[in-house]
Amino acid sequence: FLCRRRTHRICVVMENWLAILLVSCLRTYASSASKPNILLMMADDLGLGDVGCYGNDTLRTPNIDQLAKEGVKLTQHISAAPLCTPSRAAFLTGRYPIRSGMGSSTKHHVLFWIGGSGGLPPNETTFARILQQQGYTTALIGKWHQGVNCESHSDHCHHPLNHGFDYFYGMPFTLVNECQVGEDPFLNLQVQAKYWLYSQIIALTVLTLLIGKLTGLFLVKWKAIICFALCGFLFFISWFSSYGFVRYWNCILMRNHDISEQPMKPERAASNILKEAISFIERNKNGPFLLFVSFLHVHTPLVTTEKFLGKSRHGLYGDNVEEMDWMVGRILDAIDKAGLKNNTFTYFTSDHGGHLEAHKQNAPLGGWNGIYKGGKAMGGWEGGIRVPGIFRWPGVLPADTVIDEPTSLMDIYPTVAHLAAGIMPQDRVIDGRNLMPLLQGKVQHSEHEFMFHYCGLYLHAVRWHQKDSGALWKAHYTTPIFQPEGAGGCYISGFCNCFGEDVTHHDPPLLFDLSSDPAEIKPLSPATEPLFDTVISRIERAVQEHHRTLTPVPQQLSEYNNMWKPWLQPCCGTFPFCWCDKEGDSDQKII
Repeated sequence: FLCRRRTHRICVVMENWLAILLVSCLRTYASSASKPNILLMMADDLGLGDVGCYGNDTLRTPNIDQLAKEGVKLTQHISAAPLCTPSRAAFLTGRYPIRSGMGSSTKHHVLFWIGGSGGLPPNETTFARILQQQGYTTALIGKWHQGVNCESHSDHCHHPLNHGFDYFYGMPFTLVNECQVGEDPFLNLQVQAKYWLYSQIIALTVLTLLIGKLTGLFLVKWKAIICFALCGFLFFISWFSSYGFVRYWNCILMRNHDISEQPMKPERAASNILKEAISFIERNKNGPFLLFVSFLHVHTPLVTTEKFLGKSRHGLYGDNVEEMDWMVGRILDAIDKAGLKNNTFTYFTSDHGGHLEAHKQNAPLGGWNGIYKGGKAMGGWEGGIRVPGIFRWPGVLPADTVIDEPTSLMDIYPTVAHLAAGIMPQDRVIDGRNLMPLLQGKVQHSEHEFMFHYCGLYLHAVRWHQKDSGALWKAHYTTPIFQPEGAGGCYISGFCNCFGEDVTHHDPPLLFDLSSDPAEIKPLSPATEPLFDTVISRIERAVQEHHRTLTPVPQQLSEYNNMWKPWLQPCCGTFPFCWCDKEGDSDQKII
């Protein structure tokens, strides 16, 4: 109308604005089209030797194997810690756990309570936050285990939605035996046993004093008996209110900030997680999106649906592995059906090695770590930190390719930031390295020269990738003491510890050449290795340089942060009456 009235100047202005708007839209579309979708899948406690493409010929993992055949398989993919909370913190931030305060100087190396105050600090920048800033729709479906609240039951300072995820569905904690009715308690079992003993002693003492008073054997005042009984009762309530109701406090499902099940029903968790993952893909197929599927499999108590029970050759653990592989296949099918396969960067891994000590009666419930020594919670031994690393991106990454260079779970951070054209924080040390040049075959060697293997806050081992010679050295400064003597794990305590009387300090360090002895069977010595002193000296200089990059930060897993606090407990009712089921029973069958 204005142009017909010959208001030329207005026409020109409008045309210019339309041109700018069109160019902006085209640039936005081109930018979105050039950015791949990101699909990250992480198993829980999966042993490297449990997967077919890594050598297992008795468990069926056809979907994970096919993923490796269509892409790149890493044989020396390393987690930053042998336990889930610190390992996942490093994965999310690209930084060693000690830098974010997610290492521990106590015997509690993971978060023990949703109602604790510890967790991934709000000032840490996750890869989800970087991708969110680049226009990605981001989601975490499954296990979190990085904390929830700081000062109140609803501040959500550690929650996934406060760390760059637009959508969260899953467990803010992790599966434990207490989540399944009828299973033996597992959480801090030795402490619970000690508290039960003290409570029984107090009860017996009160009963003895009472009988003595009534029979006239003791000259004790009623006030003293009542006071002692009251103190004993308060002691019992103080610990039983937490450990006696683990299923209600820790075993919950959340959708964003809302609790959907408390306590959760583990038997339908797999179905719910799978539905949520597929639904997210379908809703966001126009992308770009980041989907992090963090499986509850294959952590004990190994909740497995009837469809897979008794189907494997390795009992309940094998059934659980094969069910997880099937879930991987369904998620990949959803990617294919949405026409996204060629525009999706797909990754599969585990947070650390298999839990060797897991068992029920005489039946093993943990994974197999292949030829590698040790497992979950065992410091720097390969079995606890060497994990699957499989990538697929048709047309960009080569198919059926194997890379033997040392890489890290922390490398995912800079890799996906690069793919999204994101900018990593410049005010902190990022320990991960962009993997794309290595995955595409543009370079032959990993950027990692030294990798540091922590157990809590304690440096247990260091590996040195000597690129000029091809040697791969590993020095152990500290190793856990296996029990019973001669065993391959800490079967008496159930978990290996990182310090104190439970470890052995080595001076000089135990030195292995992983290129010829990946199972770490034959430690070298100055008598058997002419370069022994040179290698140890170089590794020690690297340790000193590494230590200079560390700065003090609050410990998120301190005794105080890692204790249950009722005022921080998420509750879908009026505390302590916390129970709800918003998921309903409409469809409990796995899809």
